[in-house]
Amino acid sequence: MSINIKQSLTEFVQYMGTFKFWKELVIMTLGMAVTAAAVYYFLVPSKLIIGTISGLSIVLVNIFSGMGIEMNLGNLIMIINIILLILAFLLIDSEFGFKTVYTALILGPLTNFWDAVYPWQNIANDNLVTGTPSVMGDPWLDLCCFVLLLSAAQALMFSINASTGGLDILAKIVNKYLHFDIGASVSVAGAVICCTAFFINDFRMVIIGLIGTWINGLVVDYFTATLNNHKRLCIVSKDYERIRQYIINELHRGCTLYEVTGGYSGEKSIELEVLLSKDEFSKILAWMKDEKIEAFSTAGNVSEVYGYWSSGKKRKARKEIVDKR
Repeated sequence: MSINIKQSLTEFVQYMGTFKFWKELVIMTLGMAVTAAAVYYFLVPSKLIIGTISGLSIVLVNIFSGMGIEMNLGNLIMIINIILLILAFLLIDSEFGFKTVYTALILGPLTNFWDAVYPWQNIANDNLVTGTPSVMGDPWLDLCCFVLLLSAAQALMFSINASTGGLDILAKIVNKYLHFDIGASVSVAGAVICCTAFFINDFRMVIIGLIGTWINGLVVDYFTATLNNHKRLCIVSKDYERIRQYIINELHRGCTLYEVTGGYSGEKSIELEVLLSKDEFSKILAWMKDEKIEAFSTAGNVSEVYGYWSSGKKRKARKEIVDKR
């Protein structure tokens, strides 16, 4: 166990010296700033509880306040996240754990940051229906704004094997071990937390929160599919060998060849299938046009790719092999 921890730390220190680390650090910081703003401006005033750790923290703050114990929301979020981080290291992986340490620990301070920069009291009005404060003036509008901001941040984090902390850790565990879609995992874990809102809200507000949690899962899936979208390109051409060489030598991707028979002509030919990123897809189409290659091509979207294709180390090794030839 100690050897694994030492190895993980060594790999992480090496990773810190790469451009990828600093790029992802900026992405995580901006994503968490958006998440903190969504929580502070749309959940805190209305006490609208969506299935998040931030929502659970709002419940606990109000419960403790009713008992005469004042607690800071940002600090409570940080405490709960620290506990959940242990699960991230034990049950997921070290990279996810290290990244989530950063995102989880800055959520609380960033929430306090927005409070110091521009308190929600400056822009909140009483809701016409419930009488509770609301930035948008209606709990449904607060819900829509929060879900859109949070879902975008969550999808962005998941795309770089990180998370916004809290509920996302539980969702990632459900996703890894029960093989649910990440959106469904978010909804399942969030629904349980939503039910704690009965301690501070009426039935109507709890139902709004549950609906919001469900929508959050759907939107996360949508954003995740959009960010991870790849192209499956199928090409039938007599110049398949030139195309294959371009894919291997220029795009550094693998491909699959099939022998096919034309239904109209009865001629045998080769179909080439390859999975590409959006940029690579554009490059190969432009190359085929410039080279005046005659081909019949079809393309489709692929939202998730596992294994050899998505491994950066294996792709780098493939490129080195090609360069040595």
